[in-house]
Amino acid sequence: MIDPNILASWLSRLVQIPSVNPSQAGPKAGPPGEARLAEAVAGWFEAFGGQVQTHEVYPGRPNVYGIWRGQSERWAALDVHMDTVGVEQMTDEPFSGRVADGRVYGRGAVDTKASLAVALALLEQMHRDRRQPVPNLLIAATVDEENAARAAPMFARWLREQAIPLTELMVAEPTGCRPVFGHKGGLRLKITVRGQTSHSSVPEQGKNAIVAAARLIAALDAENERLRAVPSPLGHPTLTVSLIHGGVGANVVPDRCEITLDRRLVVGEGGDATQAQLTALVAASCPLPVEVERLGGLSAFWQPPDSPWIRQLADWAGRPPATAPYGTNAWAYGDLPGACVVFGPGSIEQAHGPVEWVELAELEKLADVYARWWS
Repeated sequence: MIDPNILASWLSRLVQIPSVNPSQAGPKAGPPGEARLAEAVAGWFEAFGGQVQTHEVYPGRPNVYGIWRGQSERWAALDVHMDTVGVEQMTDEPFSGRVADGRVYGRGAVDTKASLAVALALLEQMHRDRRQPVPNLLIAATVDEENAARAAPMFARWLREQAIPLTELMVAEPTGCRPVFGHKGGLRLKITVRGQTSHSSVPEQGKNAIVAAARLIAALDAENERLRAVPSPLGHPTLTVSLIHGGVGANVVPDRCEITLDRRLVVGEGGDATQAQLTALVAASCPLPVEVERLGGLSAFWQPPDSPWIRQLADWAGRPPATAPYGTNAWAYGDLPGACVVFGPGSIEQAHGPVEWVELAELEKLADVYARWWS
């Protein structure tokens, strides 16, 4: 067993290195992006005997890969993202890394620097004791999970190029140390309604884009109700109108209105086919011309819940397998060899909020699972 104070110390150190995704960076975020943390992680990986490679995803924002050769032919991989969401809404000091009441506090404490801290603590211990892991161990510290998720497919492509025959792949996220075998995917679309401006005293001379968008929103809400009857082991798909923007003045008929849609995908649904279906629905429901732009999309993730890897993790953690309502990097790994699972300490309810924290007991449980997995 590893001293929980060491786990807390590692996590506190990581939280104190800001790594807010640039898409959410504000005045309180410090230097935006993962560059500083990536440099530190690469140094630690090398100091603890790893073969280190960096893989630039965006300028100055690389994935960091560490490989430790093992005693068997197995390949065990961990993907843990380094970026965090923004901190402007936080009421707690975001980068304090304070330890109090059996918890570690700060942005990223649970999502997902907790998993990285436990991995680094165990790697340090193995290096000090001159022990090799039993499997070949690959740890990928990835970027951009909290925005466009470009790093995960780049890591998947790198794995294929290196011809690494993965046996097990774990994606670090706060799951309460439950092995998560499935989660929904997502599709985000921006719909732009084009109208014609006029003075609001003669609205009949214009074409009101907001009124047309309102009719469209009603049709999309009806589509969401229809989706409630679609069965899936991940729960039914959903459609949410999440953003709306339009108009230029209180006395002007608006000639433009934008809405953003968030469509959650289940197993068996493809992003392209779903986009085509929604585009047809939008065109049929809106009385004015519309444009549809794809903002991003992730596939649903699914593994058999009774697979040996899932059962083994559930036994080690003493917690049953589950599905998750949120998306993860696992969406990108469906065609890789080996079994994939989402797993990590703490709850998603503790992430992204005004105060973020993780319990030390969860770090200890994860350390026990990692130790069993790597030995």
